Amino acid sequence: MKLATYRDGTRDGHLVVVSRDLKRAVAVPEIAATMQQAIDQWDSLESKLKEVYIALNNGKLNDDFAFEEAKCESPLPRAFHWADGSAYVNHVELVRKARGAEMPPSFWEDPLMYQGGSDAFIGPREDVPLPSDDWGIDFEGEVAVITDDVPMGIEPTHAQNHIKLLMLVNDVSLRGLIPGELAKGFGFYQSKPSSVFSPVAVTPDELGDKWEDAKVHLPLISTYNDKLFGKPNAGQDMTFNFGQLIAHAAKSRPLSAGTIIGSGTVSNKQGTDHGSAVEEGGVGYSCIAEIRMIETIRDGKPTTPFMSFGDRIRIEMFDDKEQSIFGAIDQKMVKYAGPNA
Repeated sequence: MKLATYRDGTRDGHLVVVSRDLKRAVAVPEIAATMQQAIDQWDSLESKLKEVYIALNNGKLNDDFAFEEAKCESPLPRAFHWADGSAYVNHVELVRKARGAEMPPSFWEDPLMYQGGSDAFIGPREDVPLPSDDWGIDFEGEVAVITDDVPMGIEPTHAQNHIKLLMLVNDVSLRGLIPGELAKGFGFYQSKPSSVFSPVAVTPDELGDKWEDAKVHLPLISTYNDKLFGKPNAGQDMTFNFGQLIAHAAKSRPLSAGTIIGSGTVSNKQGTDHGSAVEEGGVGYSCIAEIRMIETIRDGKPTTPFMSFGDRIRIEMFDDKEQSIFGAIDQKMVKYAGPNA
């Protein structure tokens, strides 16, 4: 099943069911007005939503309409809880080296995770407004899951059963602000502006055998300024699966329905020390920080700049038939006009 949230002038938009090929959609106010309402009552509403989904795919509805990704909010325009892990330890190691920090061996056994701002996500086709492009603007291509209510202290294998929907993520990062924040010993805040999620959220069964061991075994495609930047496989080199990430988040507190857990930046080693760019025959990267670290290792200094205003990033994932699964995050960085604009 595929679901999305259409923009309608309210904070939470309204829920629509989307066809498998992303061509048609239908509103379902009689079932659930919003995505959060659907997640809150998933046990009782899933079968009703699925009936609509089947009818939509079979062309049996009279009130459906052409689906437009540009009209979508992030599936949850705001969420009660958004926590992002670092499941790809290759990425963690590279980025820490980029700021001169060694990686403790425990990072291979205990995932990193931060709690991000979840009160105002950006739509997948909206510009990303920021006050300055001197702050090291970077995109981070990721996969995320939405859970129902998760009890505290849950085991990873049981945590997998609480995954109801999957999405793609652009976890925007301001690399120039990160070192100063982490030096305070309290974690990310200003360096992590509003995140962005794919137009469509999908149930795990939509992925077929590509959803295995609570991982998505498909390439994540990042196109930067109309040039292929990365295509690493999201199931490869994922040290911690989503069950482990959810259990980590729920170690000392329950998670409410609608919690979003991110994978962290998708990253593959590619059979070398840390990977190589697409133009060098590798699968590339899902953020700029990684290629800058490779350049530092190879050349002594980075040469690829971070993003500037006007730069565009597109993040997407395709099935074996080259059909887009989640729709595309496609946006550019722009100068924030200020609070009084």
